[in-house]
Amino acid sequence: MKIAMIGTGYVGLVSGVCFSDFGHEVVCVDKDASKIARLKDGKVPIFEPGLEALMARNVAAGRLSFTLDLAEAMRDAEAVFIAVGTPTRRGDGHADLTYVMGAAEEIARTLQHYAVVVTKSTVPIGTNRKVAEVIRAANPAADFDVASNPEFLREGAAIDDFMRPDRVVVGLESERARKIMADIYRPLFLRDFPVVFTGLESAEMIKYAANAFLATKITFINEIAALCERVGADIKAVSKGMGLDGRIGNKFLHAGPGYGGSCFPKDTRALARMGQEHATPIQIVETVIKVNDEIKRRMIEKIEDLCEGSCRDKVITVLGVTFKPNTDDMRDAPSLTIVPALIGAGAKVRVVDPEGRREGEHLLPGVRWMEDAYAAAEGAEALVILTEWNEFRALDLGRLAGLMAVPRLADLRNVYEPEAVRAAGFTVLAAVGRRLDGLPGRGPDQETDRAAAHASGEHARKTA
Repeated sequence: MKIAMIGTGYVGLVSGVCFSDFGHEVVCVDKDASKIARLKDGKVPIFEPGLEALMARNVAAGRLSFTLDLAEAMRDAEAVFIAVGTPTRRGDGHADLTYVMGAAEEIARTLQHYAVVVTKSTVPIGTNRKVAEVIRAANPAADFDVASNPEFLREGAAIDDFMRPDRVVVGLESERARKIMADIYRPLFLRDFPVVFTGLESAEMIKYAANAFLATKITFINEIAALCERVGADIKAVSKGMGLDGRIGNKFLHAGPGYGGSCFPKDTRALARMGQEHATPIQIVETVIKVNDEIKRRMIEKIEDLCEGSCRDKVITVLGVTFKPNTDDMRDAPSLTIVPALIGAGAKVRVVDPEGRREGEHLLPGVRWMEDAYAAAEGAEALVILTEWNEFRALDLGRLAGLMAVPRLADLRNVYEPEAVRAAGFTVLAAVGRRLDGLPGRGPDQETDRAAAHASGEHARKTA
């Protein structure tokens, strides 16, 4: 089949490359001339393991190409995928559909034969019907169907997720469209991967509901981690015990500095907004958003405690600033809250991240970027593990402790066991969901004092 893919961002590029690997002829189109030029030169503009090699293989086979010309991309295409950005709209939390509707208008002006117009972007409920309205208004004679085909790709594992999915969801309303979509995903049918056909609204809702549930799971375990620190439980043991329950599962039960990335923050806000607009508030999701923000601030307090209450003039080395490993994505990363707070508190921050510098240089002004964890630790007074890249999972802790001016570690991903950290020579350790007896930290009385001070400050501001 021939497929046109509008948008060469993360979703569009990964989807286009993988569809071409299924054997389809795929033309990816974008308005960014520099991006298309790089893609034609074989250069991938994002970091995703395995993507560059897969792209090169399918370009060489003649199944994958890139263009600025939408008409060229759509010529004889049986399916046209919209995979453009849907950022959070300022002021109201809704997904901004400007690019989606713009693509729909351009498709309408170009469409000269029957095709299925497939929305791959994450869009609010009802968007696909609006896409159909836009196309009909711009081209009343257009022969088309719309379909919703949300993506479920994890950054860092996107190719495997596409090739070996838990499920493929397709929302549509005609047998003609169903046949084309079934043919597109035939390679997955043949390997017995589930393809779920639903109505348009159900497909749109599945995407939001799934992401909101996973964000809730992350936030829940982070709340439990905070309680573990107070009562003496160990969150890693608690997570393991919970995860062995088949009804719960062990994924997304890892305590840390909160969720970030391109999907969870945006999709939870959009779902909460949809609930408010339909007079059906999604109160769990609204709370998840609030608590996730509080968790990031809690991490700042952990680092302050590690530094004896003040970060002023202290050299702090941060390992990892992307929102997760194996990606260069900085969108809504916890580091964007934590690192600026450290700088604002007077700290001198050094950063090491295998892929984060390209995005991070303009997002984190005032930090010193370094390439090596050991060089960055030399003379530092605190070391913070913020993203659990593999490079940071097997560090020589003894060497690090010996290089530091004061060997203190904030392991915000629970990568290392406390006993190993102590044995390596670190004098102070902060972790998430673990009460580390005998090490400095905030006790119940200090927590109460801080909460009271915060409440008093809030009251004073409201009164003023």
